[in-house]
Amino acid sequence: MWDDFSPEMLALFAGSLWETLVMVGLSGLAGALIGIPLGVLLRLTDRGGVLQNTGVNRVAGGIVNAVRSTPFIILLVAIIPLTRLLTGSSIGTAAAVVPLTVAAAPFMARLVETALREVDGGLVEAAQAMGATTWQIVLKVLLPEALPGIVAAFTITVVSLTGYSAMAGAIGGGGLGDLGIRYGYQRFLPAIMLAVVVVLIAFVQAVQSLGDWAVRRLSHK
Repeated sequence: MWDDFSPEMLALFAGSLWETLVMVGLSGLAGALIGIPLGVLLRLTDRGGVLQNTGVNRVAGGIVNAVRSTPFIILLVAIIPLTRLLTGSSIGTAAAVVPLTVAAAPFMARLVETALREVDGGLVEAAQAMGATTWQIVLKVLLPEALPGIVAAFTITVVSLTGYSAMAGAIGGGGLGDLGIRYGYQRFLPAIMLAVVVVLIAFVQAVQSLGDWAVRRLSHK
């Protein structure tokens, strides 16, 4: 069993782990940069929101729901033209970041919207009474008050992206998922598959623990 872990295989394993970290890290950051503003838009234009607008809310919500309801493996294939346009290829680590970001952004947006809903409406009303602009309400009331929930949302998103990145290996996305499929499954090396699963579990546990710690720190403040 341990003979499967030759120096070459260990080097390949390390490279695949790095690819997974790059995929999850870049898509997580890009997803947050898109998802947080989108979540704010959904909350502001919702019924009772500062910028209540049913039409905009329904269109934005419809797009978010459409992407979220599409299985990731199908999304990978469906947006291959966009992936090629942005990265010049449909396989590899860089190419996998595109569908991962597309999947992460609406997921993050809904979680951010939920976190913003938990903000005390009295704080928003007080800010409006003092003449605060919409941007001031967002930057000085909504986002600071909802920050623990937003951090928790980001943590959940990164954990989900870890699973998605493994699925990306099914179409040559690289990373640990690709390693597990090519060596653990197709070449019948169960030790490699087991090692991939253990590393992914450890990574998810580390991300979740770090996220929980950050949420507790922010909540105490």
